[in-house]
Amino acid sequence: MSGSANHRWLRCVAFLVALSLSGCGRAPALEILGSFFPAWLVCLVTAFLITALTRATLFRWNVKVEQPVLVYPSLAALLTFLLWLIFFY
Repeated sequence: MSGSANHRWLRCVAFLVALSLSGCGRAPALEILGSFFPAWLVCLVTAFLITALTRATLFRWNVKVEQPVLVYPSLAALLTFLLWLIFFY
């Protein structure tokens, strides 16, 4: 390899190493009563509670959901991802 190509290769390797180490930052965790919980777990529990409230509201308004096996888990997943993006991104 020539000097220019060798220098370019080293810059590429250095960039890839820096890129791979960028995920080694602080893990998103929340302290609840002295214990650290992963942030995704807090978002998941919150999404389950919101989904349960949504189900109760729909039941109270006599709204019939055609396929609840698909609708409620999908709603819980959607809310989990939205909460994660809103609070931790």
